This record gives sequence, structure tokens and C-alpha cells, in this order.
Amino acid sequence: MALIQETDFVALDFESAGASRGATDEPVQVAWAGMRGLVVRPETFFVSYLRSDAPITWSARKVHGITSADLDGAPSLGSLWPQVRGALLGRVLIAHGAGTEKRFLRAFPLHGFGPWVDTVALSRRFLPSLSDHALGSVCAALQLTDEVAGLVPDGRWHHALFDAVASLLVVRRLVSELKLEHHDVVDLIHW
Repeated sequence: MALIQETDFVALDFESAGASRGATDEPVQVAWAGMRGLVVRPETFFVSYLRSDAPITWSARKVHGITSADLDGAPSLGSLWPQVRGALLGRVLIAHGAGTEKRFLRAFPLHGFGPWVDTVALSRRFLPSLSDHALGSVCAALQLTDEVAGLVPDGRWHHALFDAVASLLVVRRLVSELKLEHHDVVDLIHW
């Protein structure tokens, strides 16, 4: 593939309506943030609420704070296809627990996005002593929380852009600390 220091990465995060009994979960917010090698690129940051037919469950609202009123006038995920495609295609994708992001991207069959770096897997591998591998815990252990807040000043945990940037910084920190910049990105993907 390419050396990590020459790779375009995009961290992706969705927040969801929460699954109601007998219903399918739907995304209500999407964000992404880019990095070239180990250089974070704030000009690539994107966040949007998403129109959803599913009601936001009480438990989901309690986690991320998104309400139905926030979704008024929001675009559908499908209408963002040109932006999603432009941001993700041909890049290595990063997510914390990538299953949710992969599931919501199924809205675009045969999209070809990936390969993926899952920061949950990386943190379990390289920070095995952590009792909790939630994104906030990993960022606290790596002393990244203030930097995330500086890059996303109006954000908080479970805000899609805040979480996307946090995932990006986790990869950057681990690559830097492990001195992997000159390794092939395949090494990072398959760790």
C-alpha cells in the first residue's frame, strides 16, 4: 500500500437514534476528520445532523444529547452521498468500534470504502492494562482530551465530530509512540 507517513486517513463517526424494539437503528449525526500521515487537517472536518424517520430513544438522547428538534431541516444521509464519497473514497478509514460506521455506510451499496483501522482493537493491543477501552478512557490514558477539545471547542463525548477527531488523535499518538511512521499502513490495519 503506502507508508503511514504518506497515507490519507479519515476518521468517521455516527451517532444514532438508538434501536427501538422491532425497529432498525438509524444515524442522526455524521462527522469525519482527515489526517495526512500524522498531520491533522482541520479543513477536512465535517459534521451534520441527519434526517431520520426513527424517533430518538430516551437512552440514545441521554448519551449524545441530540433531540428531534436538532434534526429539523437536516439532510438525509443519502443526500450527502457526494460529500461522503469525496471524503472517504481512497482513504484509510478510522473508527472507534468500526462496526457501527460500517453498518450505516451500507446505505451506499458497493461503496468501496476502506480499509479500516479500529481504535478499539488498537487500544486493546497497545494499552492492555486499561480496564475500559471506551474512547474517552483511551484519550484520557494517552492525555489527548485537551487536544481534542482544542480542535473541537464546542464538542463533547458522543458528538460525532468530537469522537471522530479523538479517534484520529489516538491513531496519531500510537503511531508516533510506537515509531511506526515509516511502516507500511498495512501493518497498522492488521494489528
